Amino acid sequence: MSKTIGILTSGGDCAGLNAAIRAVVFRAHQLGWKVLGIETGTAGLFDSPPKVRELKPKDFSGNVMRLGGTILGTTNNRNPFEYPMDDGSVKDRSEELIAAAKGLGIEALIGVGGDGSFDILTRLATQGGINFVGIPKTIDNDVGLTDVSIGFDTAVAVATEALDRLQPTAASHDRVMILEVMGRDAGHIALTAGIAGGADVILVPEVSYTIEKIAEKIKSLKTSGRNFALIIVSEAVKGPDGEAREVVFHGGETRYGGIGHYLGPKIAEATGSETRVTVLGHVQRGGSPTYNDRLLASALGVKAAELVNDGKFGRMVAWQNRQAVDVSIADAIKDCHTVEPQGALVKTARALGISFGD
Repeated sequence: MSKTIGILTSGGDCAGLNAAIRAVVFRAHQLGWKVLGIETGTAGLFDSPPKVRELKPKDFSGNVMRLGGTILGTTNNRNPFEYPMDDGSVKDRSEELIAAAKGLGIEALIGVGGDGSFDILTRLATQGGINFVGIPKTIDNDVGLTDVSIGFDTAVAVATEALDRLQPTAASHDRVMILEVMGRDAGHIALTAGIAGGADVILVPEVSYTIEKIAEKIKSLKTSGRNFALIIVSEAVKGPDGEAREVVFHGGETRYGGIGHYLGPKIAEATGSETRVTVLGHVQRGGSPTYNDRLLASALGVKAAELVNDGKFGRMVAWQNRQAVDVSIADAIKDCHTVEPQGALVKTARALGISFGD
C-alpha cells in the first residue's frame, strides 16, 4: 500500500500555491506516495470528519497551475494554540488537531506557508510527533534562508504595473502619485517594485524618513523640469511620529493600512503639489502567477516531496544560488528577513537617484 502525505496551505494566500501543490502531487506519485489535500489549512482538521480529499496527477491536467489563490483554501486566523471560540474566549485545541492528523494515517505533512504558519506547524509537529516539511510562500518575501518565496514575484509584478499605469496619468495632470503596497513587516515589495517601476521616492519600514526630505526630492524634480512624481510606500511604514497607521476590521482584527492617505495631504501641503493615493491591497495576492512563481513553486514542491521520501523532516525547502535546497525550519524563521538598509538593492536605488526620505 502507498504511504500517505498530507498537504495544506496556511496563512495569507498568494499566486503560485496551486503550482506548488501540483508539483508535490506529481513527484509524490512518482515516488509511490498518496497525497491527501487538507482544506482550509489547519482549520480543516477540526471538522468531523476532517475536510480532506485525495489529490491525483489527473486533477492538475488543466488550468489549475495557472490559477491564483489555492484550491485547498487557507486560513490565517485559526491558531490551534489560541483558537477563537464563539463566546469570545480562546482555547488550546492543538491536541484535537494532532489527533485528527494522525487519524488520517499520514506519515508526513507538507505545509505551504510563511514564518507565522511555520511557527505554528512546527510546534504542532514537535508536540504530536508529526513529520513535517515546509514550503515558503509569502508576498512579503520575509522568510529567512531563501532568496525568494512563492508569491513575491507576482506581487512585485502587480505593483510595478501599477506604477507603469500611474506614471502617464501623473504626467498628464502634474500630480504626485502615491502607491501604497503590502508588506507587513518588510519593505521588499515597495523596494523592488519601486526600482523596477521608476519611482522617485521609496518608503520602507526599515529606513526612517521625514516629510521635509520627501518634499525636497519632489521640489528638485520640479526644478529639473519634471511635472510629476511617483512615490511607493509599504503599508508597514509608520508616520514620522512613530505611530503605525492601522485599520480595524469587523470583529476587531487590526491590520496595517492608511499610510498612503496619511502622507497624501502632508506631501501636498509641503510641496504645493496635487496628490492622489492608490492602495493596491489584495490585488497583489490574486491573479495568475508569473512564470517565475510557477517555476519556483514547481522546483520547491518537487524538492519537498523528495525530502519526505528521504525521511528528512523539520526542514524547509529554499531557493539558493539557482537551486532548490533544504534548510532547518527553526533557522529559517528565527529572524524576519527584512530590507537591509545597506544592501545591494537600496544602494542601487540610491545610485538611480531614488530618495528614501532620509
